[in-house]
Amino acid sequence: MHPSVIKISEDYFKTLNVEAKTLTSWFFCDNKIDANECAKLVLQNIKKATSPSLWWFHANDEILPNVGDLNIITNWNGEAQCIIETTKVSIVPFNEITEEYAALEGEGDKTLKYWKQVHWPYYQRELENTCYTPREDMPIVCEVFKVVFTPD
Repeated sequence: MHPSVIKISEDYFKTLNVEAKTLTSWFFCDNKIDANECAKLVLQNIKKATSPSLWWFHANDEILPNVGDLNIITNWNGEAQCIIETTKVSIVPFNEITEEYAALEGEGDKTLKYWKQVHWPYYQRELENTCYTPREDMPIVCEVFKVVFTPD
């Protein structure tokens, strides 16, 4: 764990005047360029959502996000960029993602067409070594969030 993850947690909880705890940290995507670009978009208040498949959570025995969850977003190198709070979670079939939701993702030209173009190959990679195969109706975990803290 990068020291900045511990520091951002301590600094955040200090502002709340409560005992610090270390939050879960992660980066977006599965490669350095996209992970760093997405972190930058979050800091610019452009990217406000993320969308792993529900099957990824099942395959990796991970807990689904919940409203109120706090997470540290890092860059590819694990350096803390900000703390986000989950504000909405819904499970939507891939083929029912809306233009409005694609715009919240904040990537590319923010259109649904772009969202599908980049997310379909991502889901193929995400599910590659699992028992799941991407389908048009696969369930997507649509997590909307807001930035609640950035380091000094």
